[in-house]
Amino acid sequence: MTYESNESVTGTALDSIEIRNLPLESLKAWLKTMQLIRVFELSCESLALNSRVVSAVHSSAGQEAVAVGSIAALEPHDLVIGPHRTHHHAMAKGMTARQLMAELFGRSTGCAEGRGGTMHLRDVAHGYLGGNGIVGASVGIGLGTALASKIRGNDQVTIAYVGDGGLNTGRIWEAINLAQVWQVPLIVICENNLYAVETATAQLTGGNSIIGRAFGFGITAESIDGQDVGAVYRSTRAARQRAVNGQGPTFIEARTYRYEGHQSGQKITYRSQEELELWKSTKDPIERLKVALIRENLLSDAEFESIVTSAAEEVRDAIQFAEESPWPEFDTAYTDVTKIDLKMRQNP
Repeated sequence: MTYESNESVTGTALDSIEIRNLPLESLKAWLKTMQLIRVFELSCESLALNSRVVSAVHSSAGQEAVAVGSIAALEPHDLVIGPHRTHHHAMAKGMTARQLMAELFGRSTGCAEGRGGTMHLRDVAHGYLGGNGIVGASVGIGLGTALASKIRGNDQVTIAYVGDGGLNTGRIWEAINLAQVWQVPLIVICENNLYAVETATAQLTGGNSIIGRAFGFGITAESIDGQDVGAVYRSTRAARQRAVNGQGPTFIEARTYRYEGHQSGQKITYRSQEELELWKSTKDPIERLKVALIRENLLSDAEFESIVTSAAEEVRDAIQFAEESPWPEFDTAYTDVTKIDLKMRQNP
């Protein structure tokens, strides 16, 4: 595989997707989750700029299909590790808009009691072990949980997400090497949104291929359309099956696109408005799924409008809930920080 340029999306019509071989009973739920993520993320920009959210956020608007499609392919007991841009993974794994918004507001009702913020979310009960601000750390953490699953002999699989910018850190490939050597049930998904902060990924990637690097470790790897929720689901489902069959890890490059800046308030000078509008008009993951459902008579325009309205109401409710929630008490700052029941061996 070789990279296309960042201006490579062509055409004027919305790209079609195939859904007839997908779990049709779940597709509306996928659409609802994607729409909820979109509205939630777009609301965060103004909230952050007005200091209602306590820090800048990294929006995943435009990347919804990667999270929803891949996590839909998992079983409920499987695990998810996020990077710094991870709101969409959390919500796709089951975190509510209220829990997430309250965390962004720094309130005690947030998923980490207001102590984690945008990059340090957690929802252990749903198998979402959180994100973190260390570039590329997710894959090493995922290696650990996948190794634990193999040692226990269960059928639990871990997905570790990483951005394209993280692929130029050594820790990623050290973890992938060990994952392959140990044949652990790990799926590494690179959300390649084409830009590492402000720099085009193609300008930073020696060898001109992300999955080419993965192939070098002997790992099963493929590049997919990350704006096609069906393609993401099928690829991840196949990877999970290989993992539980003892066939080791998989590396998936999901080609996607973020609509907002790297973080809230960023002045975007590194890409053109024409490029952004082209991705929105031809590759938008929500619109593509909506059109496919309508084409197969599985959704009406009125039903979609109801989904849009419901998502907007849920986000408004989450904002109100967060604003009305109390701040954390100072004396709880170091109490139960991880929410993980640590059973560590102690020397006598």
